[in-house]
Amino acid sequence: MSIDVNNESGTEVDEQAILDIARYALMRMRIHPLSELSVIVVDADAMEQLHVQWMDLPGPTDVMSFPMDELRPPMKDDEEPPQGLLGDIVLCPEVAKKQGEDAPTQHSMDEELQLLTVHGVLHLLGYDHEEPDEKAEMFGLQAAIVDGWRGEKGLTGPSPAPTVS
Repeated sequence: MSIDVNNESGTEVDEQAILDIARYALMRMRIHPLSELSVIVVDADAMEQLHVQWMDLPGPTDVMSFPMDELRPPMKDDEEPPQGLLGDIVLCPEVAKKQGEDAPTQHSMDEELQLLTVHGVLHLLGYDHEEPDEKAEMFGLQAAIVDGWRGEKGLTGPSPAPTVS
């Protein structure tokens, strides 16, 4: 799996953890091992520009996903997953820091960025949270992936609750 993490934010973030959880999420979702993903970490001004340009919404947001190839997890266990370019995930540590501090289960900016990375991966794979049933499915997968990764890493304590809307 080719995953690039490019921190353009000026904020120190745990790039290795972002890389690791992205890889874990893609493996859990059975995405082809030769698929490619890019994660870009930007400051609030750059994120606000993207948010306005692509969503026509003011202010910075926490995560944005820009899919390339239409890759989906295989439906059957014996089905071969397609390979390709997943796309880009853009993260904003300034927004992540505030969300982590404001969450019911307060957590660090890096923990929030890990959660947002999984959220972005799921969006790239076609998951959404507009409807209640979609939200339940996506946030359930997100929690299972984050919890699984944290368990493999031997991290203790509660996983961050979803703070993305």
